[in-house]
Amino acid sequence: MAELDTSGGGNKKGGKKVRSKKMSTRVDLTAMVDLAFLLITFFMLTTTLAKPQAMDMFMPDKNDKNPDQQLDVKASRTMTLLLGSNNKIVWYMGVAGDNPPNVDNFGKDGIRKSFIEANQKVVATTGDPKKGLMVIIKPTDKSNYKNFVDILDELKIAEVPSYGIVPKIEPAEINLLKDNGAYQ
Repeated sequence: MAELDTSGGGNKKGGKKVRSKKMSTRVDLTAMVDLAFLLITFFMLTTTLAKPQAMDMFMPDKNDKNPDQQLDVKASRTMTLLLGSNNKIVWYMGVAGDNPPNVDNFGKDGIRKSFIEANQKVVATTGDPKKGLMVIIKPTDKSNYKNFVDILDELKIAEVPSYGIVPKIEPAEINLLKDNGAYQ
């Protein structure tokens, strides 16, 4: 509420002209503070916070009757990715030792280009886009989670139809990483 001070008007006393006092106004801001708190409370209760983003991963069902049953995939269709340290990726086609390993980095001129080229070769050979490249991802204890997520993003961008994650890495593959400076 506003208040107006009207004391000490400007009357003449004894023939002298008395200077009139300036009137002062005082604004009561209690209602404004109440309104501000109401608005803050309203926006706090109605705002949605950032929702956590999750990646969809489908794990195969366990087959208790035939635990050794596996999906057979031709070696010519497979690319094995070894995630090493210092953001390095070592990959090879087929079986380890049959083809020379390649070292790539992340990005459109790195592993993404390799995914696209390998997938096109496999699709051209099989003639079926659904039977494209099968990527086997093997993270090491020296790799980090960010690299793993980046690889999954690159697979999605390159439209690779299928991939698998293998937590077990062979000693020969660790030696392959060491030879290429990706296991330090």
